[in-house]
Amino acid sequence: MYAAYVAGKDSRMKYFGGCDAGSTYTKCVILDENGKIAAAVTKRSRINPVLSAKDALDEAVSQVDGLNSAEELTYLIGTGYGRNKVPFAYENISEISCHAMGVHVTDPSVKAIIDIGGQDVKGIAIDTDGTVLNFAMNDKCAAGTGRFFESMARAFEMSLDEFSNLSLTAKNVIPITAQCAVFAESEVISLVGEGKPMEEIAAGIQLSVAKRCFVMAKKAGAADSVTLTGGCAKNEGLKKAIEKVLKINVVDLPTDPQLMGALGAAEYARQKGSNV
Repeated sequence: MYAAYVAGKDSRMKYFGGCDAGSTYTKCVILDENGKIAAAVTKRSRINPVLSAKDALDEAVSQVDGLNSAEELTYLIGTGYGRNKVPFAYENISEISCHAMGVHVTDPSVKAIIDIGGQDVKGIAIDTDGTVLNFAMNDKCAAGTGRFFESMARAFEMSLDEFSNLSLTAKNVIPITAQCAVFAESEVISLVGEGKPMEEIAAGIQLSVAKRCFVMAKKAGAADSVTLTGGCAKNEGLKKAIEKVLKINVVDLPTDPQLMGALGAAEYARQKGSNV
């Protein structure tokens, strides 16, 4: 049984889950029947998406009094790279739709998203009801994705957080010309070996990714403002570079931007499961 509580027979709170099984991180959000976040979890993905989803769900469930397992959720929706592997899910919905809904319930004024995932970059336009108006996706190359930033941080022998802030101190920008992630990494290593200022190289990396984001954002129709979702939304250097390239405001969300896919899935679960 998925529904722990049957409408009309039990007055206890109903809970609804969304699990975003990403290629790099797995996120889980549980909402109560009023749409309030009751639990939120972000965990590094394991090689097996079923185990990744189970780990995140178990941890999220442990945060909610009265819930003992994911099977007791009134409705659960899977999304993301491993959305077909989420145990106990009623159904799965694309991460594009879930990111749009997650941002919509967080800040309805935001109408455009740049989602930088572990393996791809997406531009998403949101309609007035939180559904997807239009989208564009770059999934042909790893350059500009979360894994790309991780490889750059390794090349700089820094943590991801340290690398994300490094470009903020740059006085100049050293352009990165390679379009491929593998060649870009080689180019960066060569520049470091030549003794070029590391913060200026980092600024060049952020600028090159921002230009990729520009293409996705414009294809999706971003005009006045945009928000970032996914783990890379926490990259301050990238945020500044995107604002410079797009010449529009990047809106900070009040809820962790890495949770938007899981939050959107949970909200869809709440909408679909409210009458269960």
